[in-house]
Amino acid sequence: MEKIYEIQRIKQVVSEVEVNNHVIRCPEDGVDIAQKFIGDDDREVFFVMCLNTKNHVIAVHRAHVGSLNASVVHPRETFKAAILNNAASIIVAHQHPSGDSSPSQEDIHVTKRLKDAGQIIGIEVLDHLIVGRNQFTSLKEKGYV
Repeated sequence: MEKIYEIQRIKQVVSEVEVNNHVIRCPEDGVDIAQKFIGDDDREVFFVMCLNTKNHVIAVHRAHVGSLNASVVHPRETFKAAILNNAASIIVAHQHPSGDSSPSQEDIHVTKRLKDAGQIIGIEVLDHLIVGRNQFTSLKEKGYV
């Protein structure tokens, strides 16, 4: 006889953080929030902002901390916080410690993969922001989202 395990509870640890502008109306609003959380990190951090139907940020999550110039991103970690917080959509962001916000081919590939996964599970990826030193790139504005 094989054992089957029933998952009864998945624990999510939550802490409150004050954010001045918690409504996303444009890429700059998302960049401001991402900068507060990951702007000074010395390694790439993949960051997820979970939004409700009115684009209010309801949760943020550091989905992955990478190395100096890379971060491995999987849809399951990216969408986990969004699913647990009943998000309607997400905006993802990461920073380039080099300060250059130009997207790499891997950044473009990850964006397409997340967009496809989001369509399947019903959570739209609104944008992928790359934060650099005093600059940013919106992959939506570049036509990749």
